[in-house]
Amino acid sequence: MWAQYRRVNVQGTEGVSLATWLMFTLIGGFWISYGAFSAHSLAVVLGSLLCWPLQMSIVFRLKPWHHRRGSSQAVALFLACCVVPGVVGGWAYCVYGSGLAMTLLRVPQFVELVRTRDASGVSAASWFIGVGCATLWIIYYANVNLWAPLIATACSGVASTVIGLMAVWRHRQADEDFVRQEVFAS
Repeated sequence: MWAQYRRVNVQGTEGVSLATWLMFTLIGGFWISYGAFSAHSLAVVLGSLLCWPLQMSIVFRLKPWHHRRGSSQAVALFLACCVVPGVVGGWAYCVYGSGLAMTLLRVPQFVELVRTRDASGVSAASWFIGVGCATLWIIYYANVNLWAPLIATACSGVASTVIGLMAVWRHRQADEDFVRQEVFAS
C-alpha cells in the first residue's frame, strides 16, 4: 500500500483506477469486521487496519465525488459480493463473496492498463508487494485452517500478479517511448 500511496503523491493518479482502490477500501473494512467478529483474529484485523488510512488517502486523491458512476458501481459490487451473501449465508459466504470481489476489483485496473498507455501513477512494486503479502496470508490461513479466506486470497493474488506484470509492461513502453522521443529530438 505504501508504494502505491507514495507513487500517487509523487507521480500523480494517471492510470490509477478509482473503482479498484475504492473496492480495496471497502473490502479492507470487511476484513477488519471479519477478523474482529468471526475469525477473532487480531492478525486479520491489524492486517487490514494498517493499510486502511493509506487506501482512503489514495481514494481521496482520485476524487470519487467527481466519478459518481464508477463509485456507485464499486459500492454496488461490494454490496452484491460481500454484504448480500453474508445476510443469506453468514460469514463464510461473505468471505467467498469477498474473494470474488477481490478478484473482480482488479478488472478495472487491468482495463485501465490496457486502455491507457500512460500508467505513470500505477506502482508495479505495490502490486508485487501485494502478491507477497497474499502469499503470507495464504500460509497463515492454511496454518489456522481458515479455508474460505485462503481461497479468496489465492484468487486475488493471481489477479494482482497479472496487474503487476501489466504495470511493468506499460512502464517499459513509456521508457521506450521516452528514448525514441529523445533520439528523434536530437
